[in-house]
Amino acid sequence: MSHVQRQRGITLIGLLFWGALIAILVVIGMQVVPAWQESVSIQHAVDVAARAGPTVGDIRTKFDKMAEVDYISSISGKNLQITKVDGNVVVAYAYQKEIHLIGPAYLLLKFAGKSR
Repeated sequence: MSHVQRQRGITLIGLLFWGALIAILVVIGMQVVPAWQESVSIQHAVDVAARAGPTVGDIRTKFDKMAEVDYISSISGKNLQITKVDGNVVVAYAYQKEIHLIGPAYLLLKFAGKSR
């Protein structure tokens, strides 16, 4: 057995590095996913509210009711921009969500959309 085989695999330092990197990504993902889910709920509520009625008050009231049911806390009916384009009601929104990472570091997510 004079032939020395070369060992293959991951070192302890490599394992710790990749484990820490995966853990950081999981922690960030656990904070980003609820914000993304809320944005999906907001888009759905905006789509429904755009068809709620002819007046701005009807649209804002419908959005606020849906926001209460869907646990939407980032925006309310008064934050919606309501316009009419080619006879169709268009409801637009834009908001930001800050996620605290560590110390002075934050992740800023910007969401914007309009009714379909």
